[in-house]
Amino acid sequence: MPEPAKRDPKAPRFLEITIKDSEGKVWSTLFAQGKDFSTGSVGYYVSEKTTNPESGERYQCGLSFTLIGSKPGK
Repeated sequence: MPEPAKRDPKAPRFLEITIKDSEGKVWSTLFAQGKDFSTGSVGYYVSEKTTNPESGERYQCGLSFTLIGSKPGK
């Protein structure tokens, strides 16, 4: 895997992400771990399932945060 074009030395090891509905009710709190992507970019990624607290229906969530400019040049 190629080295990223840049890294953020002040970036934490993980991000805490809270998902709320339009009324502020918390559905889930996710923890996105730092990740080196297969493209060579760096950032954060999380994939989890959460439940609607009102209906009990289940949802799947996938989030990625990529450091802009971290993808290696060609």
